Amino acid sequence: MINTRPTGRAGLTRAAIMLVTMLSGAGAAWADTGDTAWILTSTALVLFMTLPGLALFYGGLVQWKNLLSVLSQCLAIACLMSVLWFVAGYSIAFGDGNWPAAGAGQMWGGLGKAFLAGIAPGATVGTIPETVFVMFQMTFAIITPALIVGAYAERVNFAAVLAFSGL
Repeated sequence: MINTRPTGRAGLTRAAIMLVTMLSGAGAAWADTGDTAWILTSTALVLFMTLPGLALFYGGLVQWKNLLSVLSQCLAIACLMSVLWFVAGYSIAFGDGNWPAAGAGQMWGGLGKAFLAGIAPGATVGTIPETVFVMFQMTFAIITPALIVGAYAERVNFAAVLAFSGL
């Protein structure tokens, strides 16, 4: 039997390489397919918690005449938060803070990645592509204001829901 176990420097396992990469602060130069698949699965599960999950749950708690209103509020919030996340949310949350305006990027992450402009096609965050990371974080930006819908169901009109959620 041939010994296929590498020795020396080449013998570092992938876990050790990931640990060294995380500790050094440098981003990985490759995207792991398993990690990417798991994050995409998690993204889909969080979206399923929002649209059919929360919408139907809150729809069951309101009167029959307000069922469609609650369902449409959850869907509209999901659409609004997706657009806001791509326009400025990701950049504010995960930007580098080096926005050209004097002092504007000091408090927030800046707007260097607004409209996802600062994301390179092959960029990775850890071992997943940055675009997948954007989608994963966006699902939490969607579900957070959608959780509030149950608090003001049947009490607030549709425009006020969208305005409050947008803010």
